[in-house]
Amino acid sequence: MSALEPEDRRDARLPQLRFDELLDELISRVQQVKNTRDRVQQLLQGVLAVSGGLDLDQVLTTIIKTATELVEARYGALGVIGGDRADRLERFVTVGLSPQEIAAIGPYPTGMGLLGQLIRHPVPLRADDISAHEASFGFPDNHPPMKAFLGVPIRVRDEVYGNLYITEKVGGAAFDADDEALLVTLAAAAGVAIDNARLYDEAQRRQQWMEATAELTRGLLSGADARDVLTVLINRIRVITGADLVYVALPEAGERLVVQVAGGLGAEKFHGHVVRLEDTVTGQVYRTGAGRAVVDREWDDRPEWRELGLGPAYIAPLGTAQGRVKGIMVAARRFGELPFDSAVVRMISDVAGQAAVALEVAERRADSERLALFADRDRIGRDLHDLAIQRLFATGMTLQSVLKITEKQSVRERVTNAVADLDDTIKVIRSTIFALSEHDAVERIPSLRAQVLEVCQDATGPLGFAPAVRFTGPVDYEVPDEAVEHCLAVTREALSNAARHAAATRVSVDLETADGYLTLRVSDNGVGIGDDVTRRSGLGNITDRAQALHGSATIRAGDDGGTVLTWQVPLDDRGSGTG
Repeated sequence: MSALEPEDRRDARLPQLRFDELLDELISRVQQVKNTRDRVQQLLQGVLAVSGGLDLDQVLTTIIKTATELVEARYGALGVIGGDRADRLERFVTVGLSPQEIAAIGPYPTGMGLLGQLIRHPVPLRADDISAHEASFGFPDNHPPMKAFLGVPIRVRDEVYGNLYITEKVGGAAFDADDEALLVTLAAAAGVAIDNARLYDEAQRRQQWMEATAELTRGLLSGADARDVLTVLINRIRVITGADLVYVALPEAGERLVVQVAGGLGAEKFHGHVVRLEDTVTGQVYRTGAGRAVVDREWDDRPEWRELGLGPAYIAPLGTAQGRVKGIMVAARRFGELPFDSAVVRMISDVAGQAAVALEVAERRADSERLALFADRDRIGRDLHDLAIQRLFATGMTLQSVLKITEKQSVRERVTNAVADLDDTIKVIRSTIFALSEHDAVERIPSLRAQVLEVCQDATGPLGFAPAVRFTGPVDYEVPDEAVEHCLAVTREALSNAARHAAATRVSVDLETADGYLTLRVSDNGVGIGDDVTRRSGLGNITDRAQALHGSATIRAGDDGGTVLTWQVPLDDRGSGTG
């Protein structure tokens, strides 16, 4: 029996061994349940974390941080798929990389390789080794080593918004099915959180847009200048849309757009800038009335665009309900920034429509004011003709009758001079009456008389006073079109020279057609001509314009000081400039 004792003892220990194994198994199962419970708890906390914010940028960062913590990964990223380009990433939010590492790596990925695989096939993707995967595109220089990979799409409603990318599980293990299940659940909660944040962001911007529209309406109803109102509006739009530069260009002189108002980065460089329409995106928008988004800087070849580092932009037509395009509005961001999303594009288009309405209202108000002004001018003209001229004419007749009753030479000379002065005064008044009745000719009929008056009115600001204008002869009917253009340019240049160099307090412009010639005479009471007067490029241009029409230009000192410019060209075929 003693020989069997060891075996019996072994048999006695078998139940104990089986019990220990069962106990270990039970402990393992309990531990798994505990781990599962802990991970479920982490998942619930993660869902609460990503659902607790309304700022979109903050929500995206919270999502990727929560994802890396949930599956115990070192690195994570959230790639947002471009709204206009469904095959590339327009935004990339990272966790785990320092700013120095990000700078050393270079530009963010756009959706090549394994990241693009998830864009093209939006289903969960696991890889034990990134480099070994068939879709791998490799890593850029200075990129930290990464091996295990887990990617999950994020859907917002029925569309794929972006993807979660997780790499490098702590401890070097591969991601398993549990990790994938947790991340899929988190992605579902993230989609709801992103949707809420986007709706909140859009509601905030819509509120700001309504305030901007209300401000526009108040400005228009108050009678403020439309361009002043537009300046305030585009600065508000810059803030709402996140644009770095916004400007409005309106048509001038036919097929030419000129920037009238601008706000933001480099606005001073764009004020007064002529926008090229031939073979340009801007020209297409202006002619077709359809807005256009551009995502790079190549669409605009102006040096200002590159110097300021501008890139993605949206060009919107200033369209009205009648289908008329009154100009364009351009909103741009710096090069490297995200293009405008669809919500912002809609807002810019709405703003452009409101801007068109603002211009339309301003034009209607200006037309109404002009009509009232014209009516007032007509009344003044009638009064001048019926009262002033008739009385002056009667006075002249009375003075002429004095000549019949006096033989004294000194009296006769004084009376004759007085009658001549009255005749000159009547001519001036008649010219004034004609100018009053034709002052709107630039809008209705582009007569030379009306355009010269317009040029003189524009010179009032630089001169500090209004120049006196006198017309003699049928200047609106005898002057050929080519001579009209040159005459206006010479008038503008002469008044500009007087404003800059003459220091005058009085300037007169006389335009006359007589004996087959058009004669323009601009005189002032300023400091007179200097030795360098003939060397000024502006005065040289005046001479060139006269010679182009086979005419002449002279500059001399006035009889009582100042300067007299005389520009004369023939009215017949010799004025064609063809030789």
